[in-house]
Amino acid sequence: METIFSCEHLRKKYGVFTALDDLSMQIEKGAIYGFVGKNGAGKTTLIRLLCGLQRPTGGHFTLFGADSETSDLSEQRRRLGAVVESPAFLKDMTARDNLIQQYLLLGLPDFKGIDELLSLVGLADTGKKKAGKFSLGMKQRLGIAMALCGDPDFIILDEPTNGLDPQGIIEIRELILRLNREKGITFLISSHILDELSRLATHYGFIDKGHMVRQMSAEELRKECRKSIRMKVSDTKVLATIMEQKGIEYKVLDDQTADVYAEMNFSEMAELFARENASILTMEEHDESLEAFYLALLGGEEHA
Repeated sequence: METIFSCEHLRKKYGVFTALDDLSMQIEKGAIYGFVGKNGAGKTTLIRLLCGLQRPTGGHFTLFGADSETSDLSEQRRRLGAVVESPAFLKDMTARDNLIQQYLLLGLPDFKGIDELLSLVGLADTGKKKAGKFSLGMKQRLGIAMALCGDPDFIILDEPTNGLDPQGIIEIRELILRLNREKGITFLISSHILDELSRLATHYGFIDKGHMVRQMSAEELRKECRKSIRMKVSDTKVLATIMEQKGIEYKVLDDQTADVYAEMNFSEMAELFARENASILTMEEHDESLEAFYLALLGGEEHA
């Protein structure tokens, strides 16, 4: 699998503050990579380094195989589109005129792809309406259209559904999925709406204090967050013995608690425990959400 972006031991300092601390990660071609972390975790700093808005203090990264220390990087950045923090467009211009300006900025030879782009993002019928009068969802779609100018292979979106109503969120989600599926575009999406991100992402990176805590695939995350029976018992060693005898998958969480991945009959289990001079204190269904997993992984309640 081709690697679109990777970094090793990447650092970025602002005076005495360290925004990125020994960060290592990679994004494979065709992925929708969910980038998750608290406020100030370093997500936007990494995005700025990728886009060439800032330079790293230490370490290095590669983009489409070009190293951050080489002159080839500028050429490879032409294959990158981004909407950082908020869509950048001219409010007094129409959607079409904004795309024309973006084409001119990129030095593209003609405007042949503009109508297709407007249709692709659902803005073909906006006519002479100024972009400043657009709804939040329309503004986000215009931002994505501008990021698509030049036919990029990799798009970075910083909080693409922030502030949108449910319909706007659905529209942006479907657009991202369609671009990924039909055009093979790789995405890096920074988002704090974790349950929504779970409907999109194929891979995740959880960052905290500028350091990568964990990278995992969507399949690995589903296994971590799947439904289980959470059992509180007097002795988890007894639980482990019983589950292994019955061939049931389980995960011990502490001295009294475990998650068991099977349907169980309470009376039958209580009898098995009683034979071992142990007891079941509680049994309840447990379905850990992405947000619950994130909070358990990084701790705290503030996230973005």
